[in-house]
Amino acid sequence: MPIYKDKERDTWFCKFNYKDWRDETKTKLKRGFRTKKEAQEWEREFLQVQQADMDMEFSKFVDVYFTDKAPRLKERTIETKRIMLDTRIIPYFGKLRMNAIKPADIMKWQNDMMDQDYKPTYLRMLQNQVTAVFNHAERFYGLKDNPCKKIDKMGKANARELNFWTKEEYDRFIQNFDEKEEMYRLMYQMLFWLGCRVGELLAICYGDINFKEKTVSITKTYYRRNKTDYITAPKTESSNRIVTMPDFLVEELKAYTDKMYELKAEERIFMVTDRAVQKKMKQKADKLNLKHIRVHDLRHSHIAFLIEKGTQPLIISKRVGHDSVTTTMNIYGHLYPDKQKQLADMLNAEATGEMQNNVVDMGAEVRFRKSGGW
Repeated sequence: MPIYKDKERDTWFCKFNYKDWRDETKTKLKRGFRTKKEAQEWEREFLQVQQADMDMEFSKFVDVYFTDKAPRLKERTIETKRIMLDTRIIPYFGKLRMNAIKPADIMKWQNDMMDQDYKPTYLRMLQNQVTAVFNHAERFYGLKDNPCKKIDKMGKANARELNFWTKEEYDRFIQNFDEKEEMYRLMYQMLFWLGCRVGELLAICYGDINFKEKTVSITKTYYRRNKTDYITAPKTESSNRIVTMPDFLVEELKAYTDKMYELKAEERIFMVTDRAVQKKMKQKADKLNLKHIRVHDLRHSHIAFLIEKGTQPLIISKRVGHDSVTTTMNIYGHLYPDKQKQLADMLNAEATGEMQNNVVDMGAEVRFRKSGGW
């Protein structure tokens, strides 16, 4: 390896040629190493990253993974994935070589995570991050033995038990707002009656409201990180949707926006953060001795209410922006047991009615024949 001594600074440096991902030859110079061994190690790791050699450490390949994925993922998604990898995964696998990690290593990590009393959905999210890294290595960088393919996933994709308020609980909550809290009251009304996500709600601009058609267009989402506001595309492509509003909600929204001075089409209606919305909700719930739920659980409350009223899963799926009816049923299907019984009763009634009609028809035919008909 081309490692050199910098006599003036009494340090070491490396200078070498390499080929980048375009197969173009580049020259790399790096100074300031205390020892020759440090310089050699840095050069070796640099070349492994450039070539994505599967003998590289897991933590180094994670950097490759994010470099590849950055143009395809939202900044918020990258941040979320990074946190899980940095705090729950890299501390375990970080120094291990990619091609040396075995299914048994994955299983031991799973056992450690399951001992932490995390929720099943969080365990599945962690599992998905590990699987994504190894799948990327296998698909694009020639990892021959993917350990995640030989072991069962931990956790659950969707929580079986959902936390939500019934219509009666929500009514208790929403009836305890005064005039000074009009903005918050309206936000909770929209969250409960539209089933939108809080980020989608906070991104709604005046131009997204069509009072004549009684609809709101959901085409973006809002979040705040490090004291900076961000408006991005919604969670998924199917999250882009137009949601109809009940008449009373249209009237409340119209009355509220009419009070806002010369509101422009591109201006957000609710200039607060999701943290403020959650804080106010908790304060009210504590005062009324209501069970604690998250702001996001108002979305679950909306869907549970629609199910209780007999709304078809396809309609719910379109309204709340799920990728498919399958997603809706995977998350909320357990709220439908009574509907299955109603369906069976309906089919029984239909079948019984047809049998009775057939008996009547057969009796009429016999009487007709005896009378000399045909």
